[in-house]
Amino acid sequence: MTRKIIALTLGLIATISQFAQTQWPVINNTARPWTRWWWMGSAVDSRNIHSLLQQYSKAGFGGVEVVPIYGAKGFESKYIPYLSPKWMQMLDTAVSAAKKHHMGVDISVGTGWPIGGPGVRRQDAATKLVTQRYTIAAGKSFNEKILISDKNKDVSDDLTLSTLMAYSDKGGIRDLTKEVLPGGTLQWAPDENNWELIAAFTAKTLQKVKRAAPGGEGYTLDHFSPHALPNYLQATTQAFGNNSHGVRSFYNDSYEVYGADWTPGFFPSFEKINGYDLKRFLRELISKDSSDMVSRIKSDYRNTIATLMLENFADKFSTWAHTIKATTINQAHGSPGNLLDLYAAADIAETETFGSSYFPIPGLRRDSADIRNVDPDPNMLKFASSAAHVTGHPLASSETFTWLTEHFKTSWSQCKPELEQVFLSGINHVFFHGTTYSPKDVPWPGWLFYASVNFVPANSLWPHLKGMNDYIARCQSVLQAGKPDNEIALYWPVFDAWQHPKGLDMPLKVHDVDEWLHQTDFYKNVVALQKEGYSLDFVSDNMIAKAGINKRLFQVTPSGAAYKVLVIPACKKMPLETLEKIFQLANDGAFVIFEKFPADVPGLSNLETRRNRLQELKNEISFSEENNIKTAKKGAGKIILSQDIPAALQKLGLNGEALSKTGLKFIRRAVSGGKFYYIVNHTASDIDTAIDLNTQAKSISILNPQTGNQGLANTIINKEKTFVRLQLKAGEAWILKTNDKFINTKRWSYIEKEKEQIALDKNWQVSFVTGGPALPKARSVSKLTSWTTWGDTSLENFSGTAVYTTNFHLKQTTETEYLLQLGAVCESAKVWVNGKEAGLLWSIPFETRIGHLLKEGSNQIKIEVSNLMANRIRFMDKNNIPWRNYHEINFVNINYKNFDASGWPLQPSGLIGPVTITAFSRQ
Repeated sequence: MTRKIIALTLGLIATISQFAQTQWPVINNTARPWTRWWWMGSAVDSRNIHSLLQQYSKAGFGGVEVVPIYGAKGFESKYIPYLSPKWMQMLDTAVSAAKKHHMGVDISVGTGWPIGGPGVRRQDAATKLVTQRYTIAAGKSFNEKILISDKNKDVSDDLTLSTLMAYSDKGGIRDLTKEVLPGGTLQWAPDENNWELIAAFTAKTLQKVKRAAPGGEGYTLDHFSPHALPNYLQATTQAFGNNSHGVRSFYNDSYEVYGADWTPGFFPSFEKINGYDLKRFLRELISKDSSDMVSRIKSDYRNTIATLMLENFADKFSTWAHTIKATTINQAHGSPGNLLDLYAAADIAETETFGSSYFPIPGLRRDSADIRNVDPDPNMLKFASSAAHVTGHPLASSETFTWLTEHFKTSWSQCKPELEQVFLSGINHVFFHGTTYSPKDVPWPGWLFYASVNFVPANSLWPHLKGMNDYIARCQSVLQAGKPDNEIALYWPVFDAWQHPKGLDMPLKVHDVDEWLHQTDFYKNVVALQKEGYSLDFVSDNMIAKAGINKRLFQVTPSGAAYKVLVIPACKKMPLETLEKIFQLANDGAFVIFEKFPADVPGLSNLETRRNRLQELKNEISFSEENNIKTAKKGAGKIILSQDIPAALQKLGLNGEALSKTGLKFIRRAVSGGKFYYIVNHTASDIDTAIDLNTQAKSISILNPQTGNQGLANTIINKEKTFVRLQLKAGEAWILKTNDKFINTKRWSYIEKEKEQIALDKNWQVSFVTGGPALPKARSVSKLTSWTTWGDTSLENFSGTAVYTTNFHLKQTTETEYLLQLGAVCESAKVWVNGKEAGLLWSIPFETRIGHLLKEGSNQIKIEVSNLMANRIRFMDKNNIPWRNYHEINFVNINYKNFDASGWPLQPSGLIGPVTITAFSRQ
């Protein structure tokens, strides 16, 4: 489809009224980014709380998430114990001040992480299974005591015997637990056979809360116990007095409980869930063999752990918060449970990004020395967003930018594509990681947390943060509108992962996706389907169990997303109940695609009966085949069996979005009167093309989230196709709004053929306005280079803001657009043209349209540029100027080593250019 043809269709549109009808949703504080607010030592006061929240609000934040942690040395007298009356008074102050500035407040349910503290009694602390083996030869006496004899085992001194099982070499099994006296003496003497005895002890991991704040120290919680969380929350309930104190949500951090694989009462819980006595299979449970029997026992064990964590922690956490009129935010990743079910139990499912992704965007800085050796996987983020979409929760959040780069070296332009990747994964409520509360009288750089991108007023890039925050607010206003518009519900076969014979519990960690996710057929389908332009969410066995069919659409809850097709990737193990429900859904009208039928059922109980029934169900389906795609009618629905899932989708009339073929990435939302497409160009090339959308529309609007501008797109619309012209630079994002009626608004101005270019390569006047350690002198430069190369040590040490000013002459034509391009910027800029603001340029491409601000004759360009904090920190460390002095971990670098910037190379700083103004014709 040529650009010329598209242009011809717009002749009538040129006469439309220029009074714009806005297509942007209303921006509230939930649409704005929130930030984790570290309270170091909880050494906070009313004056600084009010002052800081005012600064955060002006920078574009919508809320804060209070997390008390360890404190700064020398301020111990100002520490406030967690949940004390004074601490609650400070929280009330924060809520009141936030409300004044139209912000919200969330709070962690505890201090530091993971959840725990003084409210965790020893019996409610994280628990592990410890086993001891003994042997008794036939006819021999047994004189050992049933005690842990290996002192190298890291166990608590209050461990208790759960069971003692005996296994003979002839296949006999006996439970000897009642034969053990309190001191460990065994009252049992075998009269035949050789026996192996296995004692199972319940022990405490003794893990304590990491980075705890004063008054928050204590043991980590047992997430599997029915009593631990309610007991722990008693102190919080008492402090809050059965009301939320204006707190919106209580937040629980990621599951980082090490070695916790047990809970008192596990054996009866296992039998209730799985239908057989695990004690008889204790030998297989702790075995290192890879037999089918061992794998099935461990699968049932993991299913039990998952069920206990869901029922005894996640569900109870939300129930408790609702009783005090608050909601919950929960990070499920890292848990040894079903991530989808755990995320779904929270009001706001929260994932996290950790590390730095590679994007081929030209000019995007990515220094290998400043990033961790991890690559965030956007499909890992989809577990949280899928749970929210499927269950109808309007928000899905992310702890964003954790260790994005080394301290003091993160630019807002580096944040943008990482942030966009989060949005494209279905997240629509980002939390920055993070912002440290710092009193006004603490010298620069103030208090800082060791693992954050420093979104603090002391950051030299702070003056331009509002540019990024406004971009986020515009994007999230769209991404929070309506409902997700994904065609596919993709089954996640967690039992294939749980079948692994290694170890006991299986924490599904963000950093271990190579082990439990990447090699699966499920993951390969996720990647392949997205590449073909399909949109999808993940569903669990529990979600399928709750699902129904509404007008042929698969839907788990009445408020949740509805899907056109349920796709089952190839899986080895599927619960019988899941396959039965899938067939029932098909019978009720669902379209279901199997890559392969499941080969077997998981677990051990009634194995042959379940296997036979699984086979009977598969045999009941009678297929017809065409082009290697097998199709069967099933009641009102249809079942397709094909190893080519895109082909099977096309057979159902479902095609992927064509824009994916260009390399563009997108996500859709369905709203009243049309759809939103959020589209991002993370390729190495600018893209200018017409693409076919999978939707019918009467008109399409372009919304530019970088600037807030909007206009009517060039389109060709007929009964079958909707073509729209896209014109995105590398690193740029657009939002399309499809409308089921014609929108009366001005046309979008596409930039066409270049006419002329003005190089702003003459003298620039440069003055330094804010920053330190000292303000360099103003000067005139004839060539734009990094100010660290200008032969002045004060410039080498300087972090802050400079203002560049120059003039140029223009003979303007009214039919021409002018594009100001700054070239290389280290690191962000604000532009004025003839005294009028032209915008914040904080990301690639550093450019903006300025035609409406220019005049014939002399024009002035003023560009305010801020650099990184790095050079000033380098100066301080080279001169042994103290600035980091904290308890606990103190301050570390990206590799968790002692932080030292004294050997860093100087970071390029300022406006480097080349700066040009290019005239283009407009269409």
